[in-house]
Amino acid sequence: MSTTTLADGVTINPAADMDAVTLRVGDMELMSSYYEKVLALTPIEEKSHGNEAHRVLGRNGVPFVRLVATPGLPGVDPSKAGLYHTAFLFDTPSALAATLYRAARDNRSIYAGSGDHLVSEAFYFTDPEGNGIELYIDRPREEWTWVDGQVQMATLFLDPNEYLRQHLTEDSMNLAPTMAGKVGHVHLQVGDIPTARDFYVDALGFESTLAFGSQVLFASAGGYHHHVAMNTWNSAGSGPRAATLGLGNVAITVPGREDLDALVARLKNKKLSFADNGTSVVTTDPWNTQVSISLPGVSTEELLDR
Repeated sequence: MSTTTLADGVTINPAADMDAVTLRVGDMELMSSYYEKVLALTPIEEKSHGNEAHRVLGRNGVPFVRLVATPGLPGVDPSKAGLYHTAFLFDTPSALAATLYRAARDNRSIYAGSGDHLVSEAFYFTDPEGNGIELYIDRPREEWTWVDGQVQMATLFLDPNEYLRQHLTEDSMNLAPTMAGKVGHVHLQVGDIPTARDFYVDALGFESTLAFGSQVLFASAGGYHHHVAMNTWNSAGSGPRAATLGLGNVAITVPGREDLDALVARLKNKKLSFADNGTSVVTTDPWNTQVSISLPGVSTEELLDR
């Protein structure tokens, strides 16, 4: 039986997932070496595209991040709309601990905190060009609590040193490049929450999982705690982004062409512009952040050409 969108075409397929995030970078070699060392990634493919150099990095052939060298652009402005962090999800505490250790030991990292969020355990860093990173592991879904359709989350103290003492092993350090991981969610800075809801929930079809007034909205597919998050903590009132370093593309995958057809119908209903090449639909959010929704198995070459 093929996997399809929900019958009404309003909600994104429950099997939708996140794909490699794209970052526009000023120093390709610095940023590539940083992500290779900290996340134990390896280059999957690279090429030139016009005047830009593109490099895809991943683990076990799974893309984590696409770097696009655009050195002439202004730097990341943390007060504007854009990326809050890219969240990299790991399967086991030992895999998370090994990556946490690598990030903490690299003097190019800026440690930004940690938290037990009830649904997950997470550690935060900032990369050398000002992009936020979350390293996390999920708690089992049966341990999540839902009240009135909202997943219950918090930020409780999580000691990184104690986490390393409990979970870091020599094997996990040595095997880190082979341990599973992926982009689990992307957290964005936006100008206002109602506009973000109109795009990410009503147009893209994610379901709201947690809302906190005018400050934050989490949304997901298939009952996950969140695949996308939007906040106004630093960026309230921001308008469309100018071209800068930082976030270049938020990538989402859906199982079948029928899912893209349902998405196209929602975008047309909202009178939003988009491009459709048959395997990917590309649009932009109200703050000029590019979002691509693609079928699984899109080649690295196509990923590079988005």
